[in-house]
Amino acid sequence: MIEFPIHAPLDDAQKQQLGSILGTLTSEQTAWVSGFLAGLQGSGAAVASAAERKLTILYGTESGNSEELAEQVSKAAKQKGFKASVVNMADIAPADLKDAGTLLVVVSTWGDGEPPEAAEEFYNSLMDGAGGVNLKGVEFSVCALGDTGYDQFCQTGKEIDVQLEKLGGTRFVGRVDCDVDFDDSFAEWSQAVWGKLGEAKAASAEVVVPVAAQVFDKKNPFPAEVLESQLLSGECSNKEILHIELSLEGSGVDYQPGDVLAVLPRNAADVVDAVLRTSGLSADAEVEVKDVGSIPLLVALTSDFDITGLSRKVATAWQAVSGSAELAQLLADDAKADYKAWAEGRHVVDLLESYPAKDLSAQQLIDILRKLPPRLYSIASSSLDHPGEVHLTVAAVRYETHDKSRKGVASTFLADDAPKGSLVSVYLHKNKNFRLPESGETPIIMVGPGTGVAPFRAFVEERTQLESKGDSWLFFGDQRYNEDFLYQLEWQEHLKNGSLSRLDVAFSRDQPEKVYVQHKMAAQAADLWQWLEKGAHFYVCGDASRMAKDVHEALQHIIVTEGGKSQEEAEAYVSKMKKDKRYQRDVY
Repeated sequence: MIEFPIHAPLDDAQKQQLGSILGTLTSEQTAWVSGFLAGLQGSGAAVASAAERKLTILYGTESGNSEELAEQVSKAAKQKGFKASVVNMADIAPADLKDAGTLLVVVSTWGDGEPPEAAEEFYNSLMDGAGGVNLKGVEFSVCALGDTGYDQFCQTGKEIDVQLEKLGGTRFVGRVDCDVDFDDSFAEWSQAVWGKLGEAKAASAEVVVPVAAQVFDKKNPFPAEVLESQLLSGECSNKEILHIELSLEGSGVDYQPGDVLAVLPRNAADVVDAVLRTSGLSADAEVEVKDVGSIPLLVALTSDFDITGLSRKVATAWQAVSGSAELAQLLADDAKADYKAWAEGRHVVDLLESYPAKDLSAQQLIDILRKLPPRLYSIASSSLDHPGEVHLTVAAVRYETHDKSRKGVASTFLADDAPKGSLVSVYLHKNKNFRLPESGETPIIMVGPGTGVAPFRAFVEERTQLESKGDSWLFFGDQRYNEDFLYQLEWQEHLKNGSLSRLDVAFSRDQPEKVYVQHKMAAQAADLWQWLEKGAHFYVCGDASRMAKDVHEALQHIIVTEGGKSQEEAEAYVSKMKKDKRYQRDVY
């Protein structure tokens, strides 16, 4: 019988119950119970310690998805009692991570393996070793966003994940790679993270949820009526550029110049028919679609799945279905270049034709496809100038490859299948990395050839409505003056009323030698440098593969020649412009 001290804070019944239990325990069990009771006694201190844990949520974003997910992580952290801070890679140096505590990284890959525009400086510094920074004591986990349509899927996230460990950090939850349809993968990563971190405070017994206004997003898009759809380019143009106006009445959507509109397109009927015909499947066959339920194959192929993009992931899944030895050989690790060359310019229908499957079921076909991703378009209007509306500038993509006519999914959906009066599913995508200066007095320089001029129409309209006094200078370019001068009359009116200070245009095919916007910049180098020195913000929108690089090089060359700086000093000048949000790009 165990005897308790006379001053023990237990009554006789409790002493008897506890004594009878303790008397049956082995020494090992007694030690465990002792530790367990000590843990209970210290639980209050443990919770306090967890609540004081420093939690840093770091994001790198191009289109806004990573930032949105980082905010979701932050909200969850605060609900669980953690003190969390959300940091943009554009606003931090890798050396600052040594004090990050627990580091949660959400980062996208842009293009084929590139870091987001705003995160480029951070990424390069981190990959270079960050000046020898030691991240010992920092625990981290990475959520990588990407697109399996590209070979370098989630490459930026993968490289950051490896580098953080090389610099001494400890990975406490493995990296998760998310495709364009990222909800489930992100939820998986979040669950793993909070499973490790737990909660800093117990959830309250009763949670009062405020009634929120309806939010339109990817899962709940807004049905916007097409108010206008008109051809901007001339009849003899090599391009097909449309100006499209959509109604936002009743949506509650509030956008700013620089934001983008996500359009949820539908696959064209002839493209769907080609897939059905090649696969030999019935349009009426029922298939199960996640978050949708059982629907006819025709509907699934039209509205839910990408039936054009031919990624390596799709081809690999099809090989498992078809059992094709020839396709397996093409997909072998030592034949990556061969597959890439074969897939160039081909669509899903070409895969089905080249490597047919026997006894294919409709569900098997659906299961190899990825969800149809939204397409993002720079908004070409100011809500102050066009209340209740949003405008887009769209280039309809049509071309020939491998003896087949092809077309862009979203652009030709808007051009061919969204006439005036029809409804288009849309939602807003904020772009905080492409914003007008806070002060209307600040001069701006805008470089936007082709449809890249879209956000600058919004910029000038906004400043006109606000009666901003800052100077504005637009560089526009395209192929021919008479056919491709987008919004020509509007620019001339803005010049006339002073809301646009200067306009330089480059039409590449109106003379024997090609003339582009970077050539016009070079011709106005002295004035352009003076504008920069006066604090002008410099914006670029359009093609990333060539135009944006050429403009960047032209900008640096002007800083060297007109500013009398070395190449290294010019690079530092541009880097500071980016840091100060004076050099912003929206490229694709």
